[in-house]
Order: sequence, then structure tokens, then C-alpha cells
Amino acid sequence: MNLSENPFTRALASGNRQVGLWVTLCSNFAAEVVAPAGFDWALIDMEHSHNDYASVLGQLQAFAAYDTVPIVRVEWNDAVAVKRLLDLGAPGLLFPMIQTVEEARAAVAATRYPPHGIRGVSGSTRATKFGRIKDYTARIEDETAVLLQIETQAALERAEAIAEVEGVTGIFFGPADIAADMGMLGQPTAREVWEKIRPVARRLMAKGMPVGTLVSDTTLAAELLGEGFTFVACGTDTGLLARGSDALLSEMKGKLNR
Repeated sequence: MNLSENPFTRALASGNRQVGLWVTLCSNFAAEVVAPAGFDWALIDMEHSHNDYASVLGQLQAFAAYDTVPIVRVEWNDAVAVKRLLDLGAPGLLFPMIQTVEEARAAVAATRYPPHGIRGVSGSTRATKFGRIKDYTARIEDETAVLLQIETQAALERAEAIAEVEGVTGIFFGPADIAADMGMLGQPTAREVWEKIRPVARRLMAKGMPVGTLVSDTTLAAELLGEGFTFVACGTDTGLLARGSDALLSEMKGKLNR
């Protein structure tokens, strides 16, 4: 048995636009609800949710039957967490708050076996189909998506150097935290925020580095994909549930008040 190709990693390398969804409900059942929708990728979040390894495993299993590629955002740039998530079979990882080249190198190293990194070796894991995938160690580095999140003005200034670290698959901009760092907390779609992000993104694109982000605004998401962003999440599962329930109640009350 051989390791399957990662369509998300391949799509980024080819410049094929990928539309994503943020998944934060920490439920395999909720993941199974959105998995058939047809998003190219989904981000299972461990940083800003109460996900643990068991709940992430259940969500990875829910997505396994569908074409949507699940990427996991680790809680922090921690080699132990990375090792455990890769052993669970996460096809890719998003590392939050990468500030320096050194942190970028540490993130990549955590996803690589020696001599290229520091990932510990375990032969019988879900990732290897419990020892059945014979070419796993030879190919997994090429198939795993390693995404680094830029979330401050200082990181924006270093983004090109961070992107040059060997093994980085893509750079992800966090507009909410960049906005907060600019003194514009709660304004992730503000013009001033994107005037900071867009020039950096264009320079990275010109060098062939895929860039992505999350914006809960489909108009802006479409604009960014049209400008050359490769992977953009356009909403969250909790946002869909909140807006859907609000809209349903408002519609119902409107009918009752006629």
C-alpha cells in the first residue's frame, strides 16, 4: 500500500484556487454535516476552540470519506503537538503566530524526520494505516502542507524571509490579529489592514509562494482569490449556525407580525 497524494498540497503548488471553511465546533458529527458540502479544504482549529486530540481524530475520520482536505491548526508551534497530529494523519498543519525565521524553521523541523527535522518515529499509526503504507517515510514530507500564519506588523515585515524557509508550503495572513496589532481591534476587513497585507501578499506571490487567509465576507474572499490568493476560507461553522438561526427566527417573527 502506497501513500495517497495530498490534493490540497498539490493544488497550492499548481496555483489552483482553494475555497475553505473554518471548523470550530469540536464535533465529529458537525464535521460530517459540512464535509459533503464540497469545500476544497477545512481548517480544524485547536488554537481558538476546545478541541483536543480525540475530537480532532473524530473530525479527521469524518472528513476522510469526502474530498475536502482537513488541515489542523495546532495550539502553538510545539513539536510534541505536531508529532501527535501528524501521527493521527493530519494532511497539513497551520502554525499560529509565526514571528521569525527561527520559528518558521522550528515549525518545519517538527514535521520532518531526522536528519531533516526532529519528528519522532512511530511505525504503527493512523497516518501509516498502522504500518501498511510502505513508502510513508519516503514521501510524507512532500505531501504534508506546512502553513505559517503571519499575525503582526513585525511578522509582515519579515514575511518574505519567513517564506524562504525550505519546507514552507504556504503563508497565511491573520487579519484579525494584524488589525489588533494596528490598534484596530475587531476590524479585520478594514481598508487600512488590507493595505498592509496586500503588498506583502503580492511580493510573496511574485516569488511563487501560495498565500491564504480567512475572511467571513464572500465578496472580499472572492476578490482575494481573484487577486492571486490561493487558499481562502470564507466562513466558519459557528458563524453559519449563528447567522442561520438568527435569520430563521427573524423570518418567523416577521410572518407572525403580519
